[in-house]
Amino acid sequence: MNFALVGPGRAGTAMTEALARAGWHPTRIAGRSPDAPSVVRVADRFGAEAVAVEEAGVDVSLVLIATPDAAIRETAERLAGSLKPYAMVAHLAGSVGVEAFAGLVAARPDVSVAAIHPLQTLPGRPGDSARLVGSWFAVEGPPESGLIVEAVGGRAFTVGNRALYHAAACVASNHFVALMGQVERLASAAGVPPEAFAPLVAATLANVGAAGVADSLTGPVARGDLDTVERHLEAIPDDERGAYRALAREALRLTGRIDPALESMLAEPLAEPLAEPIVGERTR
Repeated sequence: MNFALVGPGRAGTAMTEALARAGWHPTRIAGRSPDAPSVVRVADRFGAEAVAVEEAGVDVSLVLIATPDAAIRETAERLAGSLKPYAMVAHLAGSVGVEAFAGLVAARPDVSVAAIHPLQTLPGRPGDSARLVGSWFAVEGPPESGLIVEAVGGRAFTVGNRALYHAAACVASNHFVALMGQVERLASAAGVPPEAFAPLVAATLANVGAAGVADSLTGPVARGDLDTVERHLEAIPDDERGAYRALAREALRLTGRIDPALESMLAEPLAEPLAEPIVGERTR
């Protein structure tokens, strides 16, 4: 099958490489302009033609759109005139579904549309496409859209609320990275190399996969050890306590236990009251 890619970024390039490995043929690459460095680089990599978005649908059965979410609607409408009958247009965004193709469908009711989001982190490194093998994909569209997922070795599932699903994905990946940033800062302040925590993180993720979230929780909050939590709060710098308290409260939530003393300790401190104005001072 011949296909085109619009948006030669990290996700689009990884999907293109995975499909090419499965025997599909990327023949057209489009982006900001045909001579944009990213477009030329990816087109050369796959032996494809660098074209304008308005020409990306010529002689291909599938167009993958891997632009930012906000650009999907306009990009699809620009494609409309070049698409051949019964072609498919699919975007790779997680937070929106096929409603992003409303304008395209109105202009070209003879084409099919799909939303296919890889539930995987793709940081733009060699081997990104290999990560798609065995990954899950949030799919919305006709049955044949599942063929794209099968071709890259993925597993498809459907989603009721894509925005909520995508929020969960961001927590699982982006927020986890932010959390590891706090680990790195605290470890460095304690004089411990951050890489020393890598086996602990790996084992924790393995526990979650094997036993589930609630049964993998350990540590002072799970034990109800107020003294240790108090020592943590005393040792942690002021600008790190908010994140610690928030996540410790979530850990307590996982236990299902009602612990007023711990809840009080983990509550955010009240803001300092505003200073009373000096008598006779003009206020506004």
